[in-house]
Amino acid sequence: MIALNDKQIEILQVAEKLFAEEGFDGTSIRDIAKKANVNIAMISYYFGSKEKMLEALVLSRISDMRLQLESLYNENIPPFAKVDKMVELYITRINKNRCIYQILHSEFSNKKRELNFEGFTEMKKSNLETFRNIIKEGQDSGDFQQEINVALLPPIIMGTYFQFHTNKPFYKQILNLKTDEEYDNYIGTELTQHIQKTIKALLVYAN
Repeated sequence: MIALNDKQIEILQVAEKLFAEEGFDGTSIRDIAKKANVNIAMISYYFGSKEKMLEALVLSRISDMRLQLESLYNENIPPFAKVDKMVELYITRINKNRCIYQILHSEFSNKKRELNFEGFTEMKKSNLETFRNIIKEGQDSGDFQQEINVALLPPIIMGTYFQFHTNKPFYKQILNLKTDEEYDNYIGTELTQHIQKTIKALLVYAN
């Protein structure tokens, strides 16, 4: 995990919120400095530029995920239990950090600027490798079938969540979720359980 002091973390939290609300282009360093109650020189000292700030923000989020996945891999629990906890980890973190995912989607889609996400890509590869190791445990024990495309499992988890969240007003209405608290609780229970069942079905289904 990249080392950040308390002030850097505070600035990145402010930047993340503003980027998600106003867009990357719609947010200035001055806006971030004002909201974080710091001067522009401090932001320049810590991050150098708005682009570097975004890169640091992305790395801080995904590096923490890496530590949690590795901790899960080392737990002494059955493969199916690890898969359930892995799905829960993904959904909890995506729901908590959905601002950063909105920013990333926008940046990857419009390609207006060159951002150095090499570190981000390397960490994603590392996370996927830990994911593979967890699945391999289940394969070695005979719980999971052998022909599994592990690289496609995270998109199933994340894609299901984002399809649900993108259509939040629709699902709140048809599921009778009257408040945002009820909505978030549904994500943490019913939606998470649905995704867990879907992933486990793929792991045991043989062609």
